[in-house]
Amino acid sequence: QVRLVESGGGSVQAGGSLRLSCAASGLTFTSFAMGWLRQVPGKEREFVAVISWSDLSTYYADSVQGRFTVTVSGDNAKTTVNLTMSSLKPEDTAVYYCVANRVVTRNPNFYDYWGQGTQVTVSS
Repeated sequence: QVRLVESGGGSVQAGGSLRLSCAASGLTFTSFAMGWLRQVPGKEREFVAVISWSDLSTYYADSVQGRFTVTVSGDNAKTTVNLTMSSLKPEDTAVYYCVANRVVTRNPNFYDYWGQGTQVTVSS
């Protein structure tokens, strides 16, 4: 059974930095992708970033490109994916979800596995 547990959310002033971490277990696929989505109450969920386990290729939403970095480490038994966020803006405020999938996708509706979410609040 796949389990994703996020940590590292919190509050920060605009221009600051935060790092989110996600501990994943049960990913027994030979290849998979892990990433982050975010959602503001009343709005649609939004793709943020994804990394491929097989070749470590990364993909970012235009809104975070150059400010956020996604990395992955570990093995199939236990994998950690991190999202390092810098130059944060108030519009980055959202609940951030760690997600996993068998394939890389930017479509936020196509992820099979989700964490419980962690709040990120950026004040101006």
